[in-house]
Amino acid sequence: MERMNYSEVAPNAFRALLALSQHVLKSGLETKLVDLVWLRASQINGCAYCIDMHHRDLLARGDTPERLALLSVWREEPSFTPRERAALALAEAATTLGPNGVPNDVYQTALETFGEQALVELTLSIAVINAWNRMSITFRKAPGHNKPAAR
Repeated sequence: MERMNYSEVAPNAFRALLALSQHVLKSGLETKLVDLVWLRASQINGCAYCIDMHHRDLLARGDTPERLALLSVWREEPSFTPRERAALALAEAATTLGPNGVPNDVYQTALETFGEQALVELTLSIAVINAWNRMSITFRKAPGHNKPAAR
């Protein structure tokens, strides 16, 4: 059961986080790539609400149920592009930060793949979804009420 509707209780805080999400979506990164990163981070964090949302969004954008079912094992699935692989590796490393942070090889691959500007935007997208995950998990936002986003 949902603990509270945080968007109604603290609308300015909600709008601030939403503004960061909108910035990421207008940053030039492919929307489908951002949604893949957001879905993978949400899987790692165990955020049912966000998993549901981004799964639906990706299906609406033409991704396949079979490919999304294999997202958690993307390293073994050949349908993920080199660009997606670099983004997913960074998303996993930045979401599960260990004592040494993001490994140099993961960072270097992401930098070579995206360039400096897009890497900053991609890293912000990872930070944003981790914030959304923590909000939704803390307040037990219920999944199943999402319609695909029109972006």
